[in-house]
Amino acid sequence: MQNEGELLTVAAVARRLGVAPATLRTWDRRYGLGPSTHDAGTHRRYDALDVAKLMLMRRLIATGVSPNEAAETAKCLTGEIQVKSYEYEFESRGDLVVAIFNAAQKFDSAFIETELRKELEQNGIIKAWTEVIAPVLILVGKIWEDTGRGVDVEHLLTDAVVKILNESSTIVSAPANARPVVLAAVGKELHCLALTALTAALAERGIQTHSLGAFTPVEALQEFVARTAPPAIFLWASLEENADPDFFRTLPSVRPMPRVILGGPGWEQCEYTGIARVEDLTQACLEIERALGL
Repeated sequence: MQNEGELLTVAAVARRLGVAPATLRTWDRRYGLGPSTHDAGTHRRYDALDVAKLMLMRRLIATGVSPNEAAETAKCLTGEIQVKSYEYEFESRGDLVVAIFNAAQKFDSAFIETELRKELEQNGIIKAWTEVIAPVLILVGKIWEDTGRGVDVEHLLTDAVVKILNESSTIVSAPANARPVVLAAVGKELHCLALTALTAALAERGIQTHSLGAFTPVEALQEFVARTAPPAIFLWASLEENADPDFFRTLPSVRPMPRVILGGPGWEQCEYTGIARVEDLTQACLEIERALGL
């Protein structure tokens, strides 16, 4: 947050916006969006209104507005303003999805992280995942599926999402469950972003978890269940070849027996009885809460 009357250098503003100092100098030279304060014998400094204009320009460009149009809109800001009090609000969830998608194409991880932090703070894990994060991941995945390009974009976006979700997965100081819920991506599942999202969503509800992560073998799950007797087990499989029923049929006998919840499209063809299968993050949280008696 910039205090009223505080003046910032080019380097300080660049760090705040997540852009290079050279970008700010270009915007100053090309569009007239530069620092307005100058004392004799000192470098020019940005005041709160200068920074607010730059924040607006950055967000407009991320939504697809041309730099020329974004600059003209930003220059219309007038009067006294505090930077934190002025934040560009997207008109719809779809606009935010498009903005983050565009930022990913430009490898603008700073913008992605800023918007995701704000989204999680305002709306919580499940709404952010369902309405923003998952749709962006689908868009990026579709590009790769259709063209074979964009793996680097997908990795950048995934890294940013994992970073922000992990920030939200704080240690639960007074958990609702005495023993942690076990989460595992089974078989040869290499990606466990769904587990990261579920961990964050459950932490938000005060539920303690232990993730076995990706590529979890049957033996590892069996050993952990035998040692900890978890109240619930969530098994993720995005591919059918990884959805092996042995992961829940060969669990060791413990008391009480844990509630098993299956997530991911890989389980669609699997035959099971007395096992919960969920379609999304909301259902997964509800089933786990039910297993805990919450």
